[in-house]
Amino acid sequence: MAAKTPSDHQDNKLNASGPGKIKNTSTTHSSTIGVSTDDPGEGSDDDADEHATDALELVGEGEDEGGSKKKKSKKKKKSKRKKKKTLPVQTEPPSVMISQLFPNGNYPKGEEVEYRDENRYRTTDEEKRYLDNTKSDFLSDYRQAAEAHRQVRHWAQKNIKPGQTLTEIANGIEDSVRRLVGHDGLCEGDSLVAGMGFPLGLNIDEIAAHFSPNAGNKTVLQQSNVLKVDIGIHINGRIVDSAFTMSFDPVYDNLLAAVKDATNTGLREAGIDVRLGELGGYIQEAMESYECEINGTAYPIRPIRGLNGHNILPYRIHGTKSIPSVRTDDTTKMEEGDVFAIETFGTTGTGRVVDHGEVSHYSLCSDAPKVDLRLSSAKSLLYTIQKNFGTIPFCRRYLDRIGQEKYLLGLNTLVKTGIVEDYPPLVDKKGSYTAQFEHTILLRPNVKEIISRGDDY
Repeated sequence: MAAKTPSDHQDNKLNASGPGKIKNTSTTHSSTIGVSTDDPGEGSDDDADEHATDALELVGEGEDEGGSKKKKSKKKKKSKRKKKKTLPVQTEPPSVMISQLFPNGNYPKGEEVEYRDENRYRTTDEEKRYLDNTKSDFLSDYRQAAEAHRQVRHWAQKNIKPGQTLTEIANGIEDSVRRLVGHDGLCEGDSLVAGMGFPLGLNIDEIAAHFSPNAGNKTVLQQSNVLKVDIGIHINGRIVDSAFTMSFDPVYDNLLAAVKDATNTGLREAGIDVRLGELGGYIQEAMESYECEINGTAYPIRPIRGLNGHNILPYRIHGTKSIPSVRTDDTTKMEEGDVFAIETFGTTGTGRVVDHGEVSHYSLCSDAPKVDLRLSSAKSLLYTIQKNFGTIPFCRRYLDRIGQEKYLLGLNTLVKTGIVEDYPPLVDKKGSYTAQFEHTILLRPNVKEIISRGDDY
């Protein structure tokens, strides 16, 4: 989820904790195939021993009264075979919990990248490795959320097609997320344990960020659209934020390639002690090396200023540090323990966005003022937001889903008093096309982990 503006600086350390801890029950890799486990060496040495015993027992056997030899009948022992244990297989759409696919809790790692230059020592430093090993709960939560993200988006990329409504797409993705983390969010507080990390973003063409269909929206995805899909998933407040762009016409391939390259450049250059303003320069240089030809006109690909990457805090998608997409004078450094969403936006338009359109995204302000609310509907809605979402962003459909009705007046009151912040859609000039790619990284003590990396991007 794009950060529009930075706020005060504070650190995000790996050992921060959040309410409603989910118990980890989940191990090794593949979640898409069943894995069987048999007893080793079954039916080999045991069978040979049985045959040898039978032969010895027939030698020197006694005779009956008539002098004829009497054979003893011996039942052959049947070797006991253990039943094969098969791990469950993921369905389509995804419905099997990640913790069931990895029952020992060893979730797949992201892409681990060794630190470079003056931080190279961290890779082998015993103290740093020890510090890293003490963060097992933190890493487990993040890796579980990341695996859910990979499986949901894998299904989404195969199944999103022109002709579907945005509401249909949103419901399919969000319902899959809730099934995979095992929390449907219908009971009070359930969404705070695990679930959506922010409203699903489905942003078409010049709409760059912060759009999700409200109830009654009839928008249909077209063959000519460029669709940004921004998904956030959290476990115990540890939010994985990752986004990709889909197009159905190869004319936009260079636009997508430019933004993907810029994001990968940011991921490569990010690390402990890197200055945020310098990182923005690397991103800008990569993106501006591309152009996209549409209907015979070549458009330079521009980074969208004002839409930034950001650090992530427990239960807060937008932290206090901001990664620009262009070079700036910001000397703020990335630090050990930080979690960052490295995201870039490219456009064929002006490179600047404005607020435009119906609001769908909202969030309870972490530093909300104390206000004496006179409107009863606003008081009631505030209680509902605090108990169900806390500081995790939500959208109107999420309020509809938990049974809230006629809440718009109360919601607008909370926005006007500064208790809740609204996030209008961010839009470049009409007729332009925008793209987005994003990954979440963990700056662990001894290695950088791109936690949401997959085979797709």
